[in-house]
Amino acid sequence: MSLSPSTHPFTTLTPDLVMDAVESVGYSCDARILQLNSYENRVYQIGIDDGQPLIGKFYRPARWSDEQILEDHAFSQELHDNEISAVPPLVIKDDTTLTEFSGFRFALYPRRGGRAPELDRLDNLEILGRHIARIHAVGGDQPFETRPSISVQDYGHNARTYLIENNFIPLELQPAYNSVTEYVLGELDEIFAATTYMSTRLHGDCHMGNVLWRDDMPHFVDFDDARNGPAIQDLWMLLSGDRETQQQQIIRIMEGYRAFCHFNPAQLRLIEPLRTLRMMYHAAWLARRWDDPAFPRAFPFFNTERYWSEHVLELREQWAKLSEPSLQLFD
Repeated sequence: MSLSPSTHPFTTLTPDLVMDAVESVGYSCDARILQLNSYENRVYQIGIDDGQPLIGKFYRPARWSDEQILEDHAFSQELHDNEISAVPPLVIKDDTTLTEFSGFRFALYPRRGGRAPELDRLDNLEILGRHIARIHAVGGDQPFETRPSISVQDYGHNARTYLIENNFIPLELQPAYNSVTEYVLGELDEIFAATTYMSTRLHGDCHMGNVLWRDDMPHFVDFDDARNGPAIQDLWMLLSGDRETQQQQIIRIMEGYRAFCHFNPAQLRLIEPLRTLRMMYHAAWLARRWDDPAFPRAFPFFNTERYWSEHVLELREQWAKLSEPSLQLFD
């Protein structure tokens, strides 16, 4: 059963509680707290007496297990140790990076500045390809043991089931939604079954809000969605524009990527399927979080008839794209 907004756990995460949590692991706060743009968890910039501000990440209750969070932490530390610009959490208490205060698990990170990369510059895409390849070269050494894998079942079938069973789809749109998602998921199952790729540890949510551009290089943050999966998952979100533009972009990305990591071109077949799965997963993610008071404020357009009508239309357009030829590398 969904919680009402007034009983959601995050309503008790006050600035005073945040400061008390940080001070419980030995820091002295100067009372300057800035909530950052994060919805799945709560993230704050916290002023520290006689020191640089820290970033405090307070995890959504019951989403990940302690073991899954610590695997995320260990991966970012492993990348950092291999001189890849990822930002691992600090060791804060009892020689660990994760602790708990007043019912909330949290981690602390050093603050890092930067801006979003300019993806309209092909040189930047080549640099991003090179650095993501280095992440995958380390990620391919071994899989995550407790964190899940990207799959049609999780991102697609489970998302559809949640929306239908919890009555999010308006009655008049249910036939259209049920029909298009049934056909789309059938094709996605076939495409993934027919595509050979080696699964690797991924950033998992490599949109440009999670990449800080500084000193002409990318710095990767927020590995909260790190999973096992195909390498193309961390690359396709760099693409934009029409097919000809995306064709130019993927070639430049791969010029950087292949300098550090092998890439199987068969994965290019997964670009539009992964884009489709992200659409379905995102709609269900908003629905699953709708009892969190931050979500209706941030996404007022969600769960309206217009939203679901446009969602069905987007899925129909994606269904057509699943049959189009994939991008090519022209080796």
